[in-house]
Formats: sequence, C-alpha cells, structure tokens
Amino acid sequence: MTQPPQPANELSRLEELDSYNILDTLSEQDYDDITSLAATICKTPVSLITFVDKDRQWFKSHYGTSETQTIREYSFCAHALNSPHEPLIVEDSRQDERFADNPMVTGEPYVIFYTGFPLINPNGYPLGTLCVLDHKPRKLLREQLSALQILSKQVVTLLEMRKSNITLQ
Repeated sequence: MTQPPQPANELSRLEELDSYNILDTLSEQDYDDITSLAATICKTPVSLITFVDKDRQWFKSHYGTSETQTIREYSFCAHALNSPHEPLIVEDSRQDERFADNPMVTGEPYVIFYTGFPLINPNGYPLGTLCVLDHKPRKLLREQLSALQILSKQVVTLLEMRKSNITLQ
C-alpha cells in the first residue's frame, strides 16, 4: 500500500477547508441528494462526499454505508488531491500497487472500484472528493464520468453558498 503523499500546499489547503466550517456538521439534504444521484447514475452501491482533513477523511454525505470517516492513511480520496484537475479512477484496486494491500480493499468495506472527482474551491484548493465505490471491478461510461464532474461542481457551489451565508450572518 502506498500512503497518499501530502499536497505541496497542504497547510494552505487545510486552512481553506477550515474556512468552510463544514467538518463534523450534521447531515444536509442537498449533499445527500447529490450522493444518491451519483450512485444512481453510476449504478454503484456507495457514493460519498469527502473532505480530507489532517489525519482523516470525513464524509459530509455517505450513501450506501454507515461509515462517517476513515483514517487518511487508507484514503483513496487523499490520493486524488495530488491530481486535482482530473478524476482518480481505480477500476480494480486489487491490481493497483497503491491500493492492493490497503485494509479497505482486503477487508470491509472491500473497495475494489473507486472513482473520485476532486472538489476544487475557487482558490484552486482540492478539499476532498465526490466519489463512487463498488465491491467489484468496473468501468464507468463517459456520460457517467461527465455527470460526476458536474455533480462535483455542484458540491463546491453548495460549499460557497454555505461560506457566504456564514459571512452574512
């Protein structure tokens, strides 16, 4: 297993993430609708909106799992932060040296397939991902990838509205 390297701008990225005041907040229907839609479009059992914090990845929304966070060391999403302008696509994690012996692959929840689009804020910082997971290998269609990208932008729009509302209050 290859641990995800930290982005070069990690301290600034974490400050940007903190500015949204989103970590450890309650469930919100707008975010839950996005994960439900992503899973439906991609026909996957799991979809998440994740935010990668210093030592963990926290799930703002989790469709198809009751988990609310994992440690960053095992995070697929933390790998996605290092290529913020493209999705991280892992069709079969058992065949990928970065993930083959990851405990999330070899045991519960058996993350075999992963696709995550980084959530890039207007200042260019990747805060987390919108991702879909499956317990078996798979490939997404171009249309499914396009829809995920659009939904990831919608998550950022919700974050920006949240930040604006906090500022106004």
